[in-house]
Amino acid sequence: MRRRKMVTAMADKLLVNRLRHRVTILRPPGPEDTDGYGEPLDDYVPVATVWAAIEPLRGREYFAAMSEHAEVTTRIRIRYRNDVDRTMLVQHGDTEFEILHIIYPEFNRRELQLMCKERQ
Repeated sequence: MRRRKMVTAMADKLLVNRLRHRVTILRPPGPEDTDGYGEPLDDYVPVATVWAAIEPLRGREYFAAMSEHAEVTTRIRIRYRNDVDRTMLVQHGDTEFEILHIIYPEFNRRELQLMCKERQ
């Protein structure tokens, strides 16, 4: 039992050491989101700004409709939040990432792994 607690504490420290990028989680605007004139918003709405680890996993280039496209798959690790879903975006600087999948490692509510695609 004690060994399991030590291993868990070490894993938490390792995650904290990797969280060195500041990212903003954005959600799509809802019907209640309006500007100063009462018009609906077109832009995504910030939910939270958190520390994250950004790890590019794979990249590929392909041709479609007579044009070249590039796709980068990225894993973004953040501390656990219960308000993140697949409709949201993650923004780091000028780069936006679409959330494809959300992984809950060991279902322990300590970390979220967001499998993302860089938005072109």
